[in-house]
Amino acid sequence: MARPSTLSYDRGTLILHPPPKGRRWLEFATWDDRIEKFRLPARSYAAFLEAVTGEGVKVLDKANKAKVLELELTTDFEPFTHQQEALDAWQEAGGRGVVVLPTGAGKTFVAHLAIQSVNQSALIVVPTLDLMQQWYAGLEKAFPGADLGLLGGGSKDDAALLVATYDSAAIFAEKLGNRFGLLVFDEVHHLPGDFTRTVAEYSLAPYRLGLSATVERSDGKHADIFELVGQAVYRKTPEQLAGGALAEYRTERIKVRLSDEERRAYDEAVAQRNAFLSENRIFLGTLQGWQRFVRASAQSSAGRAAMLAHRRARALAFGTDAKLRVLADLLTKHAGDRVLIFTDDNRTVYRVSEVFLIPAITHQTKVKERHAALTRFRAGEYPRLVTSRVLNEGVDVPAANVAIVLSGTGSTREHVQRLGRILRPAAGKQAVLYEVVAEDTSEETVSKRRRGELKSDPKPTEAPAEASSGLKPISAQESLSFDEL
Repeated sequence: MARPSTLSYDRGTLILHPPPKGRRWLEFATWDDRIEKFRLPARSYAAFLEAVTGEGVKVLDKANKAKVLELELTTDFEPFTHQQEALDAWQEAGGRGVVVLPTGAGKTFVAHLAIQSVNQSALIVVPTLDLMQQWYAGLEKAFPGADLGLLGGGSKDDAALLVATYDSAAIFAEKLGNRFGLLVFDEVHHLPGDFTRTVAEYSLAPYRLGLSATVERSDGKHADIFELVGQAVYRKTPEQLAGGALAEYRTERIKVRLSDEERRAYDEAVAQRNAFLSENRIFLGTLQGWQRFVRASAQSSAGRAAMLAHRRARALAFGTDAKLRVLADLLTKHAGDRVLIFTDDNRTVYRVSEVFLIPAITHQTKVKERHAALTRFRAGEYPRLVTSRVLNEGVDVPAANVAIVLSGTGSTREHVQRLGRILRPAAGKQAVLYEVVAEDTSEETVSKRRRGELKSDPKPTEAPAEASSGLKPISAQESLSFDEL
């Protein structure tokens, strides 16, 4: 009797031996001379089995070690219409795909519904330790008594429902790849990095769910997300959910003018930068152009001077004194509200904190101090917080109803993330986001482009509104936007 064709898992790949009957399996397998057997990518698991089964070919599956669970979702409320629609769309797509919902619209609950519907061991991947803890607490409440664990931040649990950071999941991707039937990628726009993508590539999980408020990436790598996780199966915007699942809100853009001294310094800095760009035929209207500028700035003193001029112009636009005067007026206007203030850089954060005596949170803030500030903000002891980009995602602040963006207004992702911080629904809540923009600077240009007020391509001397800085590889923030002048 012929030996049955067996599928086994090996460090992020599948080994098929001996070759089965039929032909469809040849679309997936490659001969490996080292072991004299056929090998498949682990991510091809579901498609491979569907193909050979369709030919009536039997393969003994020894690869999949996912556990079958008996989960009962405990909740005090019924899903919103959009949450049920998102789950239905995902299921209709075969349990693969990306759900795009604004921050505050309950993406986590959609994942809980998906986990229950699959009832298999699941790996939930998140970008930050804060989010890891939030997911763990949410799963503990949703599925009391379930086998929960953490991977990251010093934890290395072995659990059927495992919450991991992208970095930790990637480090252990070869070991985790056959243990889960469902992968959930929170803030899925982080996935396509060269390192983090291995979490999806080395896994045979047939069910995959991506969650994001803005899945598209300026580098085009959202196409990789759709390949590794599935297409975008459901979308809703803040406008579509306002007044129901999200709070009613409005946005206001306030323009300020640079002082005469600031204007002279700004124009001089821009002129110096543009002269270098023109001489070296560098055009900042594309991501590639920005990357060329970064490389050129490290290769000559003139390039370094041009980059410093670029930074000066950016700092002048983002940190003009006029913005602080507007901020003072807005804080007076919203004296009884819970206010979040966003800036693009830490220097402005600390300046606002010192001038207005407002607690600050940056990437330099220690974990305990940050936790204490957020706890007091939620409780109302601190009515205001000022931060840079660290609260853009992964922080639950339902009490906030006013956001003031002093800088960093060009990125669609940042705008949606910051807006989401104030859209948690509450009785009678009217949220407002203020966008304070320096007039006649490239900050105003990128803001207009994000709002759809500019239809033409960016000018040759403008850096892209959503380009990676290219200054250093940082996997945890790889897909975050970089607002440039």
